[in-house]
Amino acid sequence: MSATAPSRSPCPPGACDCQRDQLDSLPGIDLRVLKLTRQEEKRLLERLENLKDLPDLERMQQRIYEQLGIRVHIAPGFTEVRSMRGINIGVEPRPGLCRKTRQSIPAAIRRGLERNPEIAYALLNANDLLKDA
Repeated sequence: MSATAPSRSPCPPGACDCQRDQLDSLPGIDLRVLKLTRQEEKRLLERLENLKDLPDLERMQQRIYEQLGIRVHIAPGFTEVRSMRGINIGVEPRPGLCRKTRQSIPAAIRRGLERNPEIAYALLNANDLLKDA
């Protein structure tokens, strides 16, 4: 008897643009994203909301990519950053990644930055926006 890893349940037809049905037809496609079950997604979002510092955020970005194949990009916006909304947080779309998940990961990171604004300041400083301040 072989134990299979839990897989995310499919989205209702027409409700999402995750293209999960194409995963079987594409050769060599990365299926790690299907490991993100709804329960695991809740744990991930909770962890992203409770970030400690900028290295912790960068570590989480790396682990999300290593374990799920999801790239999360975080950078200050092109214009003036006055709030957490001025920081661009994006998740690259890929087959199997639910639309709601692509929206909830940046929202959780924003909540984490709002709880701990020192992370946002360190992110801005790492991009030379606060040098000499």
